[in-house]
Amino acid sequence: MPITCTRICYMRETSEDDQFWHDRCRDAKTLGFDAVMAADPGRARRMLADVCNQYGLPLIMDATPPWPETPQAASGDLGGQGQDAAGLMDAGYDYLAQCAADGIAGFRCRELAVLPPAHWRALIKSVRSNAPNCRFMAWTPGLAAGQLQQLSDVGFDTAFSSLPWWDGRASWLVDEHARLQAMARAVYMPIADPDAPQGSTDDGPSRGVARLSVRMQAAIVAARGVLVPYDLACRAHREQVVDMNSWIDKRAAMSGQVQMLNGALSPLTVLYRAGMGLLVNPDEHKPAAIDWTALLARLPQGRTRLEEVQISTVRSDGPLMQRSSIAAGETALFKAAALEPICRDVLARGKRRAPAVSPALRIAIENVEPTVDSGRFPVKCTAGEALRVQADILMDGHDRLAAQVLWRAADEAGWHEERMAPLGNDRWAATFTPVRIGKYYFTIQAWRDTWGTHREQVEKKHAAGQDVSLDVEEGRQLVAAAHKRAQGRDAGLAATLGELVRHWDLQAMSAPSTANAMSAADPQDCKTTDPVHYPVMADRREAAYASWYELFPRSCGASPNEHGRFRDVIARLPEIRDMGFDVLYFPPIHPIGTSNRKGKNNAVRAQPGDPGSPYAIGSEHGGHTAVHPQLGSLQDFQALLKCTRDHDLEIALDFAIQCSPDHPWLAQHPEWFAWRADGSLHYAENPPKRYEDIVNPDFYSRRNGASHQARLWRELRNIVVFWIEQGVRMFRVDNPHTKPLPFWEWMIADIKSDYPDTVFLSEAFTRPKLMYRLAKLGFSQSYTYFTWRNDKQELTAYLSELSSPPVSDFFRPNFFVNTPDINPYFLQESGRPGFLIRAALAATMSGLWGLYSGFELCEARAVPHKEEYLDSEKYELRTRDWNQPGNIVAEITRLNQVRRTNPALQTHLGIRFHHVDDGQILFFSKSTRGGDNVVLVIISLNPHQTREGTLDLPLWEWGLPDDARLDLEDMADDRRFSLWGRHHRVALPPERPYLLWRRVQSP
Repeated sequence: MPITCTRICYMRETSEDDQFWHDRCRDAKTLGFDAVMAADPGRARRMLADVCNQYGLPLIMDATPPWPETPQAASGDLGGQGQDAAGLMDAGYDYLAQCAADGIAGFRCRELAVLPPAHWRALIKSVRSNAPNCRFMAWTPGLAAGQLQQLSDVGFDTAFSSLPWWDGRASWLVDEHARLQAMARAVYMPIADPDAPQGSTDDGPSRGVARLSVRMQAAIVAARGVLVPYDLACRAHREQVVDMNSWIDKRAAMSGQVQMLNGALSPLTVLYRAGMGLLVNPDEHKPAAIDWTALLARLPQGRTRLEEVQISTVRSDGPLMQRSSIAAGETALFKAAALEPICRDVLARGKRRAPAVSPALRIAIENVEPTVDSGRFPVKCTAGEALRVQADILMDGHDRLAAQVLWRAADEAGWHEERMAPLGNDRWAATFTPVRIGKYYFTIQAWRDTWGTHREQVEKKHAAGQDVSLDVEEGRQLVAAAHKRAQGRDAGLAATLGELVRHWDLQAMSAPSTANAMSAADPQDCKTTDPVHYPVMADRREAAYASWYELFPRSCGASPNEHGRFRDVIARLPEIRDMGFDVLYFPPIHPIGTSNRKGKNNAVRAQPGDPGSPYAIGSEHGGHTAVHPQLGSLQDFQALLKCTRDHDLEIALDFAIQCSPDHPWLAQHPEWFAWRADGSLHYAENPPKRYEDIVNPDFYSRRNGASHQARLWRELRNIVVFWIEQGVRMFRVDNPHTKPLPFWEWMIADIKSDYPDTVFLSEAFTRPKLMYRLAKLGFSQSYTYFTWRNDKQELTAYLSELSSPPVSDFFRPNFFVNTPDINPYFLQESGRPGFLIRAALAATMSGLWGLYSGFELCEARAVPHKEEYLDSEKYELRTRDWNQPGNIVAEITRLNQVRRTNPALQTHLGIRFHHVDDGQILFFSKSTRGGDNVVLVIISLNPHQTREGTLDLPLWEWGLPDDARLDLEDMADDRRFSLWGRHHRVALPPERPYLLWRRVQSP
C-alpha cells in the first residue's frame, strides 16, 4: 500500500535526543501534518523513524548527491560526468537502500543535475525493488523547462514547485505546474523556501505573514500537497496552518489542471483548480475591481455558484459576488460549484403563454439581438457568459421611454428584470447572465416613462427661463399619486415618496433620488411586451473551449500488430494530457461486422487478420450499445473513463448511424432498412462510390409507416442515453447532414432536457447553409471549412464570417487540422513547417481545435492525387514511435499551454485582422470583451520560405498614440520586451513560422 504524505512538516534542526523528536512530532500532528521531513540524522536515523511512526508520521529524508561518505561530483546540466555519475549511482543505491531498511519512507531528492536522468531512473527502480512503497520527491526549483522534460519518465512520485518565489501575478506558476505534472504523479508546493536560514523565511512580521497567507491559499487551490518548515508553522498563525492542512487533506486526491482565468492586463490574478479559486491583488497600494462578467464566463463545468471561504476558520463566508473589489495586497479564496441544471421547460409544456399585444399600443419593439431566425432557434452562450441584448424601441411623439429585458430559466415561471439603457438612435441595450446550464428565454418590455418625460420638459422650460411653478405642482401631484400606489405594497418606497410630497420644490424635483423613487413607482403607461420569447441555450464552458485529440484505441497495442485494448489506452493518457488536450475522442468502439469487410487501403476484400472499418458497426457480438470484444469489456471501458477523469481528460464517442450487414437490427427490424427490387439489401452509396460493408437505416421510406419511424428515432435516442449513463457526455456525430433535420432537433432537445451538459459535435463537411442549419437545430459545435482555408484572403474572410453575427450567435467552429478521412493537400506538400503553421492557426483562431493522432509526428503519406492517407488507420492497425525525430509534440504542448493562460484564445470571437505588407503573413489580434487579455499572432502561411514583413501595430485600438511604447511578452520564449511606435519588421523562417505575443502591464 503506497504511503500517503500530503502535508509535510520540514524539521530544519536535528538531534539524537528522542524527547526532542517526540515534542516536534506531537506538535506536527497537532498542526495537521501527515509526514515529517528532516536531514539525515546519521546514527539516530532508526530512532527518528520509530518516533515518527509512533505518531503516524512517515519520515521523509533529504537525499542529496554526493551521498555521505562518497566522493564529490561536479554538478551541472542533467547528464553527470560519466564514471563519476555511475559511481554516485552505485553508492546512492547502497545508501538509500540502507535508509529505507532503517524505516525511512521516502526521499526529497535535491541537486538533480548531478546525476543523469537514466541514473536517477535506475536508482529509483533499484531501491523500490526492495522497498516498493518508498516515495521519491523531486526538488525542482531552479531547473529549466528542458531539464524538467528530461526527468519526465524517471519515476518521481512528487515534484515541488517554485511557489515561494511567485509574485502573485506571473503566469509561469501555471506553466511550471503543467511541466511538473508531466514528470511526477503529484505537484506539491513549498509554503516557504525550506533551505533558507532559519528565521529568514519572510521579509517582515506583517508583510511576511500576508505573503505567507497568499502562498497557503495558492497551495490550497493548486497543490496536491505542501511542505512547511516547522519553525514557520509554529511562529506563523497556527490556526491558518491547521486549516490549510485540513483543506489540503480534502483536496489531495482531486485532479484538475491549474488555470489562470485572468488576462495579463487584469489588475487581479485568478488561480483556479477543481472547484476552488483564489483572487489575488498583487498591488500593495491600491484596490482592484473584480470583473464578475469575465470571471463567471471563464469558469469550467458551469461552476458559477461562488462562495468565499476563510482558511482561518475553514468555513463558508457567504456569497463572494457581494464583493466588488479586493483590497490592496489582499486575497479572496472561493469555492465554485455548479448550480442545478435546467431540465424542465415551463414554456414548452404549455404552462405559460406569451403576453398578448394590443394593436392599439403605441410602442414598437424591433430588430432584437441576439436572436436566431427571429427566435425560431436558441442563441448559444455558456453558463456564466454575459448576454448583451439590444433592440430598437420607439414611440410616436417626443415622450421618453423606459425598457427592460425580462429573462428566466426554462424551469422558472417568474421573470427576472434588467433595465435597458438607451444607446442613441432609438437603440437600447441591457445585459443578463445565465448562470445555470440549460435553456433560457428572454423578451423585452417597454413603456412610456411618465416621470422622465415630465422632468425633461420642466428642465427644458427652466433652462429657457420660463415660469415652471405650475409644472412643479404637476410634478408634486405625480409624486402624490405614486405615493398612494406604493402604500400597502412597499413601505420603504411609500415613506420616501411621502417625504418628497411634504418637502416638494424644484430642487427635489431634479434630484436623482427622486428619479430613482419614481422609477420604482412608475405606472408603466402604454406598457408593451414583445410577444416572442427568444430562446437561449447556455452550455457548459467545454462546449466552447476545448482541445480535442482523436485516436483509434485498437492501435494502442503494447507491441506491433497487436490489437489494442482499452487498458492499453490508459498508458497513453499521460502523454495526451501533458500535450494539453482536454478531450480524447474515439471513432466507433462497437463490434465490427465481417460481411463485405474492407481490407487495407479500402480494398474491397479483406485479408485474414484485417480488422475492418470501425464504421461498419454491428456483429453477432452486438450493435451500438456493445463494445468490440478485442477492445475489452464494458467494464474495461468504464475503468478507462475513470482513468481519463483522473488525468483531467474527457472522452468523446462517435455516434455513427450506420450498420454492418451483420448488425442485429437487420434481423430484428428489417423494416428500418431499404431493400432493392430484387430483395437484396440497399448498401450505402455516394454514386459512383458504393460501401458494401455499410447499410444506413432508411429514415424516409413511406412503406415503413410512421410507427416504425418513431421506434427507430426512439432507439437511436436510447443509444445516446445508454452511453450517457456510462459516463460519456460528449459525442461526435458522423455525417449528420445525411439524416433528417427534424430528427436532430427532436433528439438533441430531448437529450438536453434530461442531460443539459451533453455536447454534440457535428461532423458535417457539406454546404454552408446546411452546416449552419444543423448548428441552429442544437449541435453544440461543428467541423468547418478551416481544413481548406490556406491563404490570407480565405482565412480572413472565413474567420470574419464565423466571428460576426448572425453566425456567431449559433455556430461554434471546431478547427480540426486533420481527420482520418482528410489528409489535406497543404500538409502533404509542406513538411514539418506546414504542420506548425496549421496547428498555430487552429489553436489561436478558435476556442475549439483538434487533431487526429499522427499529426504530431507530421504524418502525411497520401494516396496519390487524393486527400486520403495511404495505409489509412481506418482499415488497419498502426504502430507509431511517438518520440520519433522531427515531431512537433513540444510545439503543440506550448500552444495548448498558451491557450490555457490566455482567455482571448479560448474563443473564436474577439478577432481583428491587421495590416502587414506581405501577402503570405497573417497578422491578427484576439482580445477579451473586457480587454484584460490581448494576444497578437503573426503567422507565415508559406512553409517553404522565410517571409518578412512590416507590422502596423493597431495602437489606436488600445487608446495609445502612434509613438507609444507597447510592453509585450513573447509566449514561446517567456521573454518580455517593448516596442515603440506602430511599424516593426518581423522575419518568419520555416522552422519557426509564427510569433505569439501578448500585451503585459508596464513594470
